[in-house]
Amino acid sequence: MKHPPGLGGVFHVKRPAGALLGVDVGTSGLKALLLSPDGQLLGSVTETYPLEVPRPGWAEQDPDLWWKACVAAIAKLVRKSPRILGVGLTGQMHGSVFLDRSDRVLTPALLWCDQRTAAECDEITKRAGGAKALLELTCNPALTGFTAPKILWVRRHLPGVFSQIEKVLLPKDFVRLRLTGRHATDVADASGTLLFDVRRRTWSEPLLKALGLPRRWFPDAFEGCEVTGEVTAEAARLTGLPAGTPVIAGGGDQAAGAIGCGVIEPGQASASLGTSGVVFAACDLPRQVPGGGLHLFCSSVQGGWHCMGVVLAAGGALRWYRDTLGASVIPAGAAGDPYDVICREAARVPAGSEGVVFLPYLTGERTPHADPWARGVFHGLSLKAGPAHLARAVLEGVAYAMRDSVELIRGLGIPIVRIRLSGGGARNPFWCRMQAAVYGATVVRLVREEGPAMGAAMLAGIGTGVFRSYGDAVRVCVADRDRFAVDPALRRTYEAGYRVYRSLYPALRPIFRASAE
Repeated sequence: MKHPPGLGGVFHVKRPAGALLGVDVGTSGLKALLLSPDGQLLGSVTETYPLEVPRPGWAEQDPDLWWKACVAAIAKLVRKSPRILGVGLTGQMHGSVFLDRSDRVLTPALLWCDQRTAAECDEITKRAGGAKALLELTCNPALTGFTAPKILWVRRHLPGVFSQIEKVLLPKDFVRLRLTGRHATDVADASGTLLFDVRRRTWSEPLLKALGLPRRWFPDAFEGCEVTGEVTAEAARLTGLPAGTPVIAGGGDQAAGAIGCGVIEPGQASASLGTSGVVFAACDLPRQVPGGGLHLFCSSVQGGWHCMGVVLAAGGALRWYRDTLGASVIPAGAAGDPYDVICREAARVPAGSEGVVFLPYLTGERTPHADPWARGVFHGLSLKAGPAHLARAVLEGVAYAMRDSVELIRGLGIPIVRIRLSGGGARNPFWCRMQAAVYGATVVRLVREEGPAMGAAMLAGIGTGVFRSYGDAVRVCVADRDRFAVDPALRRTYEAGYRVYRSLYPALRPIFRASAE
């Protein structure tokens, strides 16, 4: 690269005319945005597509829907800029796209939220030589959402498909293939396959051998700011992008989202509350808690790492409340965002929900329990508990679940005193104040929060030399809007509530498992 993309540095440079394109291949839709070299948002488009659930606990998508959405979104955006300087890619992690030797899709992609692979996780751990050995190889335990167990599931249940596999790609990398004609990925997204040596930033040959998977199936992994190819003539015809436009490696959605939030240096942290919830912290060394309670991945910062914890149903739990119980607190014909109405009604109930505690394990849980059989629970119901109590308990329960990850990260010696919020959980001040008290950390909202697509566009700017460094990109593109300090009285209430919350899962774990059998 012409410009070493270090962390620091404020540079006063003349930036080129044009725009940077960020593309985020999400679970419910694809988002594309244009970012000017001086950090201004020039336009944003989202194209939606369905999620298929053929059986309970399964989640699939047709990869061709991602490409069609990408073509449609980019075609709408390129009219807004006469010159696209570079394209950065991001998207949902862990999904598996199975291609034959002609790069044709063999079967629907199994997604990050698919829970069918518990038996394959056990098989991977055994083949690796045990849980400790697997952590040594990949820095992560075997979890149902990861890519590797999906591949073994296909081998066991779809042998006809397995016999035709020539490449396995992650969701955003399928879009990359269609844009550039090249098979490539980045080190952050590859870290979430459970087939990657996170310490050495390369595919784990010993684990691939133990699992009987050929190395040729997996594309070369690049740093997040490196160029992986150029837009082909065919992709240019379909999208309107100029042929030859550089396409940057990018990163998985959480890694790219951290760039977009300005979390680039060790000790900086963010909390993202979308459908799932993620607590993310940058670190300078690949550190892991005993037993692998956190994800430990390469980051989109060149040569860096990050640790993170994942709550599978964060904003998803609040959406569940809206869809099933929300009519009880949302007045008929009420205007405005229904989540704001829910938060307003929840605020009428005292902190602690008068003893009602909610476990948000509606689709199992990842951090810290790694338990696909866990389920949602309301504890402490009484005759006094009404819909507003349940609403507040859901908000508090999600915050408690996020705190589990905060505490694990603190246990690694990474101090978390300030957290940048993103996603739906950053939109309502009531929930922000609650999170600050639960986490025991000041929480900060950004002036502009465009999610992983913003980070992908910033990585495109770093990779093409528009920004001279990661620090330069953050200085230009990221700014704080407001902050919420810890309320001491609220903090004391939530310390007591968190202790009750923490006691519930160990008591219910055997019941969860027995109920699933």
